[in-house]
Amino acid sequence: MAEGITHLIINSPYKEPAKFWRYKRETKQFTLEQGRRPAGYVMATPGSRSFDDPGIFVEIELVNRIRPRVKAWREAGYPGVTGTTKHLLGHWNDKQQRDESHQFFFCTLEAIETLIWLCESAESERTGIEIPGDGGAFARLCCKLATGGGKTTVMAMLIAWHILNKAAYPQDARFTKNVFVIAPGLTVKSRLQVLDPLRAENYYDEFNIVPDTLREMLRQGRVLIHNWHVLNWETDTQIKKRRSVDKRGAKSDEAYVREVLGPLANATNILVINDEAHHAWRVNPESKKAKIDRQLIEEATKWVGGLDRIDRARKILCCYDFSATPFAPSGKQSTEEALFPWVVSDFGLNDAIESGLVKTPRIVVRDDALPDARTYKSKLYHIYMDPDVRDDLNRPAQESESLPDLVTNAYYLLGKDWLETKTRWEKEKSKIPPVMITVANRTETAARIKNAFDKGKILIEELSDASKTLHIDSKVLSEAESRDEEEENIPVEENNGEDGAAKLTKKQQAELLRKMVDTVGRVGQPGEQIQNVISVGMLSEGWDAKTVTHIMGLRAFSSQLLCEQVIGRGLRRTSYETGEDDLFQPEYVNVFGVPFSFLPHEGDERPRPPTPPKTRIEALKDREAEFAISWPNIIRIDRAYKRKLVLDLETIEPLRLNAADTTQLAELAPVVSGQPDFSKISEIDLQRLAERFRMQKIVFEAARDIYDRISPSWQGGKEDLLAQLIRLVESFIASGKIDIDPPLFYQDDLKRRLMLTLNMSKIVQHVFSKIVQDSSEALVPVFNQNKPIRSTSEMLPWYSGRPCEPTRKSHINFVVLDSTWESSDAFHLERNEQVQSWVKNDHLGFDIIYIFKGVVHKYWPDFLIRLQSGGHLVLEVKGENDAQAKAKYAALEEWVQAVNQHGGFGTWKSTISISTTDIGEQIGKAVGATNSSTSSSTSSPS
Repeated sequence: MAEGITHLIINSPYKEPAKFWRYKRETKQFTLEQGRRPAGYVMATPGSRSFDDPGIFVEIELVNRIRPRVKAWREAGYPGVTGTTKHLLGHWNDKQQRDESHQFFFCTLEAIETLIWLCESAESERTGIEIPGDGGAFARLCCKLATGGGKTTVMAMLIAWHILNKAAYPQDARFTKNVFVIAPGLTVKSRLQVLDPLRAENYYDEFNIVPDTLREMLRQGRVLIHNWHVLNWETDTQIKKRRSVDKRGAKSDEAYVREVLGPLANATNILVINDEAHHAWRVNPESKKAKIDRQLIEEATKWVGGLDRIDRARKILCCYDFSATPFAPSGKQSTEEALFPWVVSDFGLNDAIESGLVKTPRIVVRDDALPDARTYKSKLYHIYMDPDVRDDLNRPAQESESLPDLVTNAYYLLGKDWLETKTRWEKEKSKIPPVMITVANRTETAARIKNAFDKGKILIEELSDASKTLHIDSKVLSEAESRDEEEENIPVEENNGEDGAAKLTKKQQAELLRKMVDTVGRVGQPGEQIQNVISVGMLSEGWDAKTVTHIMGLRAFSSQLLCEQVIGRGLRRTSYETGEDDLFQPEYVNVFGVPFSFLPHEGDERPRPPTPPKTRIEALKDREAEFAISWPNIIRIDRAYKRKLVLDLETIEPLRLNAADTTQLAELAPVVSGQPDFSKISEIDLQRLAERFRMQKIVFEAARDIYDRISPSWQGGKEDLLAQLIRLVESFIASGKIDIDPPLFYQDDLKRRLMLTLNMSKIVQHVFSKIVQDSSEALVPVFNQNKPIRSTSEMLPWYSGRPCEPTRKSHINFVVLDSTWESSDAFHLERNEQVQSWVKNDHLGFDIIYIFKGVVHKYWPDFLIRLQSGGHLVLEVKGENDAQAKAKYAALEEWVQAVNQHGGFGTWKSTISISTTDIGEQIGKAVGATNSSTSSSTSSPS
């Protein structure tokens, strides 16, 4: 299997996928696997900052159980189906019945086959297949089908299958002639009119879905297509809030159904088809806690609630859901979605890309500017997350205000590429231009972008033509989409203003905008010459302009679902011709600002692998003599103590304890069905236990913990050691050197004892450190017996995908950068004349042991430096000043003292760089101290 993605399209669109790209975490490479990709979807890895992390794959177990059974059923000739169904399936699979441009994709056929299998196969074939419901009274089945997979075609097949079977077998309760199709908006509703077999232009004729001998029978069915808004209904509570005099109560289910269904008002056992069904979900009680948009909840409630009313009055035979992204809010948090559990068929975006059904998205992987300091990704990868950009775009700025430099720069880059595409299309005699779309975070941002193009602030003249720029007012478009009927002819009212120009009403303006959006890239339509679309949000559902070649994302993208929905707006192909290998030729959409790395993506074709190459980090043999650095391999540091321990209370730093940092009371609740039962709260209050914390006991426990640390190196009697420690701890606690906030805890003896007990490790560490400082006669390093000395020569080669810079004065070929600060320090170390050799402490095994809050930790200083003067310097950058950092640096200083007292490893110093500009000064101080130390001391033998 070859590693790396050379091309994403590897499967014929007309055959079951036989290969797929698999990402292997251990190698961080894509490999070509034989067989079919398991059904599933990808969720972002929590907390991941890795550039090429594709997230976590979540298997759709139900689909993966159904797939092989449908395949076996297909290969067996569809046993158990009716004669009509057999006729339809044979017709759909007969390539001679249709020309090349109207062949059915494999995913289209598999989707309808799955729905038929669930209905008509033998019951024994479906053993173990349990399809969860949504909590309502009627059954739901969902086909998850990616953009470009033929969703509307599957709906037409589904309708034909039901109507023709019911016409042939009137007593068969599995089928119906009455179909209710629900769309998410007026644009989609208009396009779904092709599902009405009574219309002159329909899919049954265009795609030869129904054999000639059965077409007249199809006319017996009734297909009603409505916008979901027609399902809207008022509750009694809403009616009571009316300001009008009409206070009639809510309509009965019977009255409601007659109004909604119209020509189907008397029908029963209705077949329902939900298009873009991810809008139709029952509200999870937890959703209210997740702060989900009220509008989304309202829409979902009305949509599904309306179906409930229809079911109660007329019965719904089955509800078929179609969506590329059938997810609903999980209720856990506002950015988390849960897959519909009734998904029975899946052909996801990865499958669609690998079969060439859609364009291939290409995203920014790197540029020549400084990357994002937090993630090391190109700032163009998720533009909005740049702090300066985010702050600027979130303010209610005037449209005349300039865009942030990064945004303007991004438009220059994307615009230049768009211009090259436009030039190429013109040479190919295309009548329509390529389209760049922008998805902005708010209306003010969209207005500023429109103004920047109109005023020529972005110096790409071709994109400054206002007549070819479509600025979408989301509110106006939403109002137009919510209507159930479109206006064929938009009347114009005369304007009596000074300019004498025609004026449109708000309703007419909204309809004109909707038609412009709906016809982008269509020859002879209002949107034919549109080339620059600027919107807030996601554009309208079902927007399927095939001419989109560039996408700019200028908003937060908090989930993979959102990324997929936005990029899905630009994935429609322009050509469906296959080559000699039966594969589609690739088409591309270039994306800035949408963090879409959870799916594989191709890089630049001239030529670049899909992901940044890994850099081999190794010690160079030819640099060993000049630049290798060695250091003592110390596993611990013992001390030679004075026989009488000292604790100088005059110089000891006060120990500050904050009650707010200490848990003293906790509430608990029993877990019922995986959730806490808040009606059964109990509490644990440690103050009730504080009476048992006698001061003598507190002193003894602290002394004992310190004893455990000192006793291994103690040369005198153990009883004497413990007695001394008890006395010293007691004197410290009584010294007034413990500051407790708030003071109440210091004044109240009970609460004070509680605080001392709960902060025992802090007391022990504080006293122990001071005793070590005041009472040690010598520090004795204990070396690793198997390897007492370590060196850069021992580092094994390893690979990194993080930013790297080549070195000149280091034994290691590259320095791997974890921060921009380190990048600056590496630059200065290479240029500093007092530095003979240096190395970043990465994969070297140089660590310092320290204790914080009673726990043993390891600490890895940032750089090891060999000075021209012959000494060594341990350099830490970006020094912090919290308690744990102080413990680290104290341990490092102690390590240096121990090595210098040993005397066998030359002179060592440590320093902390607190600024990107002070490294030269810090090295200068170390050189001076090293020279002074060398001239005034005599080294001991190793």
